[in-house]
Amino acid sequence: MGTIHRSGVLKKSNDSARLIITTILGVVFGFFVGISFPSVSVTKLNFHAAIVNDRSKSSESHRPNDIPKIYVPENPRGAESLPPGIVVSESDFYLRRLWGEPKEDLKSKPKYLVTFTVGFEQRNNIDAAVKKFSEDFTILLFHYDGRTSEWDQFEWSRRAIHVSAKRQTKWWYAKRFLHPDVVAAYDYIFIWDEDLGVQHFNAEKYLNLVKKHGLEISQPGLEPNNGLTWQMTKRRGDSEVHKETLEKPGWCSDPHLPPCAAFVEIMAPVFSRQAWRCVWHMIQNDLVHGWGLDFALRRCVEQPAHEKIGVVDSQWIVHQVIPSLGSQGQADAGKAPWEGVRERCRKEWALFQNRLANADKEYLAQIRT
Repeated sequence: MGTIHRSGVLKKSNDSARLIITTILGVVFGFFVGISFPSVSVTKLNFHAAIVNDRSKSSESHRPNDIPKIYVPENPRGAESLPPGIVVSESDFYLRRLWGEPKEDLKSKPKYLVTFTVGFEQRNNIDAAVKKFSEDFTILLFHYDGRTSEWDQFEWSRRAIHVSAKRQTKWWYAKRFLHPDVVAAYDYIFIWDEDLGVQHFNAEKYLNLVKKHGLEISQPGLEPNNGLTWQMTKRRGDSEVHKETLEKPGWCSDPHLPPCAAFVEIMAPVFSRQAWRCVWHMIQNDLVHGWGLDFALRRCVEQPAHEKIGVVDSQWIVHQVIPSLGSQGQADAGKAPWEGVRERCRKEWALFQNRLANADKEYLAQIRT
């Protein structure tokens, strides 16, 4: 009996020892496993759990059977099934933060938009031009050479919007990125080339004159040089603004029609928000150089158009005639790249004129029947 008693005690002692050792090993193993995971993992788990919780509660409060049947024909196309109170049909280029309260994102809201279609080789000219525009302007650069990050050498570039697509023109960009609903926050939209000298230009003074003279479509006067094409856009030294001119014989069938009036060139146009909404729709998707567009701009302002379109003489620019984008083109053997571009421009002008004439005929035929 004594032997049996002693072996039972021994067995119980061994079991207790094993239990203690197992417990200690478990605690040690758990400790090392715990410290092998960084604290951020726990934070992430908690963060994701919170998101799942929030989404779960949200989905419970908006079950499919609870969604009202809505059809609002007055909503923008495609949004008819949404309640009008949630529809946001317009946008802007204001940069937003990734944190904080959305209502505190913007310290200011620029009222104007200026765009340049650029190559990196013209960076110094663009730097000088951008400095003529205050913080009341959003700066948007369209890059036809694909070089965007290199512009960060300029402090202002870090606040600008950069859009890149190789070998494209400003009208290609404008049709795709300047939809009227996207630029609706801006009172005026500048759509400028990269080879403009701005030594005698001040953006605020320019817009003050535009408003004073009621111009919906305008441009700064051009200093006469070898690049001057039309008399209408030539700067006059004795006026703030002019709206008509005398052209070469045979060019104008009416003194109030382009190119003698209601006319600006496409190198440096400035549009009011209302005028741009019309012009954007007139830009053809496949005609990228914009030739012929300047003769049709008068359709996008109230009549008489020659009172709403003009040239600002006292704020003028110089067209430096640098064929930088033209050098990106291709031509037949023995021809310079810019010659191929110029040939395409002429073809587009003819196509645009024909399309506009045919559209007029079709419309007039419809309203007569």
